[in-house]
Amino acid sequence: MVAGELLQEQHILPDKTPGGSVSACETPDGGNTEHYKTLSNGSVHITLDPKVLEQELPAPDEKDAMLPSDQNKPLETKRYLWRFAVLAVFSLYSLVNAFQWIQYGIIANIFTNYYNVSDVMVDWLSVVYMVAYVPLIFPATWLLDKKGLRMTALLGAGLNAVGAWVKCASVGPNLFWVTMTAQIICSVAQVFILGLPSRIASVWFGPSEVSTACATAVLGNQLGVAIGFLLPPVLVPNTAEDKELMGYNISIMFYGTAAISTLLFFLTVFVIKDKPPLPPSKAQAVLCETPDEDYSYKKSIINLFKNKPFILLLISYGIMTGTFYSVSTLLNRMIITHYPGEELNAGRIGLTLVVAGMVGSILCGLWLDRTKTYKMTTLIVYILSFIGMVVFTFTLDLGYLLVIFINAGVLGFFMTGYLPIGFEFGVEITYPESEGTSSGLLNAFAQVFGIIFTLIQGQLITDYNPLIGNIFLCAWTFLGIILTALIKSDLKRHNINVGNTDKGQAVPEEKEPCAAKLESSLPHDTSL
Repeated sequence: MVAGELLQEQHILPDKTPGGSVSACETPDGGNTEHYKTLSNGSVHITLDPKVLEQELPAPDEKDAMLPSDQNKPLETKRYLWRFAVLAVFSLYSLVNAFQWIQYGIIANIFTNYYNVSDVMVDWLSVVYMVAYVPLIFPATWLLDKKGLRMTALLGAGLNAVGAWVKCASVGPNLFWVTMTAQIICSVAQVFILGLPSRIASVWFGPSEVSTACATAVLGNQLGVAIGFLLPPVLVPNTAEDKELMGYNISIMFYGTAAISTLLFFLTVFVIKDKPPLPPSKAQAVLCETPDEDYSYKKSIINLFKNKPFILLLISYGIMTGTFYSVSTLLNRMIITHYPGEELNAGRIGLTLVVAGMVGSILCGLWLDRTKTYKMTTLIVYILSFIGMVVFTFTLDLGYLLVIFINAGVLGFFMTGYLPIGFEFGVEITYPESEGTSSGLLNAFAQVFGIIFTLIQGQLITDYNPLIGNIFLCAWTFLGIILTALIKSDLKRHNINVGNTDKGQAVPEEKEPCAAKLESSLPHDTSL
């Protein structure tokens, strides 16, 4: 009702009104104001019949009566100890898959001699991991969204074991294409592995530990790379004069990998589940209440590519991770160029690179869980990685292996430590889209840049020297800093976990009880 208007009634209000002011007003027919009084709150005048007030209100509809309590009901969350077993098993078979990626490249000169192939062909044993990922990432992320975590994990662990056993049949100087086939199988397994860290962290771990869990899952893959740098030079020494002994050493490495991969496959069968009975966080609880039929994989992909901050992150993440892949793949060639006969130290330098990165990953994960400063942390780590790459580039040919060890440690701490940060930042700015889809796209761009950087840097090393190849990577890393600075930070998942809403939406305000009664008491034909 507009201020100043009156509703004509058949009775008068009592002289006293609780908390309101009573004023006399004229009736529409100009009658005595003593028979009409109004209750004013300063903006609205309403005249009510006390007999109407005394009438019993009709019982509310059952649906309406239940709605407010349902909307305000707190979402039930719980964290289970089983989450640590899931994380451990995944990290271990991810470790073995990463080991199988780098086991050729770190002793590239030995495999070149054993199979009597060119350096480029041995490089392709590593590059195939990146090539296979790009076309298979979309069916892999679709499978993760539709069939769940368990099915995807079983495929990854199973193919990893199959590829390892095929390698056992490739021991022979004329069986290079058998070992290439085995590596292709392992590269397909990788597609079902690399996108899982953020999914496992989000589905199984609470908001105060999700970044650390993601960093730990990524850590398994990094540890595999570290062992891949360390063990092959020890297990397969350069016995160029005795190819039979070289083949025997290679078979020991292959059979050991196959046995461990098989054991981890069976552990995956018994340990890894799609999700816990109750979600670990509000953000997951909201997603759990969304009907499956409301989800569209195609629409999710479109939404991600319309997200400008995520596009910038895709490119910057691809540059950083692609640089790491290229340096890891070509490290043996770079070291041997300046320090002939130092295959063992090349592996140790690679180990230093990755172990320092593992420490960086864990510390960055803990820092993010504590501060949630994703944008600032990402930018600082990117800048420090660029500085580390520049120092590594211009100290590689000084003739001091100790300097290279130190620089590799600094470079690895920041460059490898960036990987889980990128995953978690991507999940934050794309929520509520699937973690597997966003992580899969980040990895796809990483593989694309890894292929391009490895092939170009490898050719630059062949045609010129390692210095030119590393300068090429430094220029791209600097571009990545600029792109990272342009990313707009919108922490959607974090806002849900700490916000006052239960379901990511505003809860409708309840009407004041008095107002509800007044509204219900008025005749239906009365216009306000």
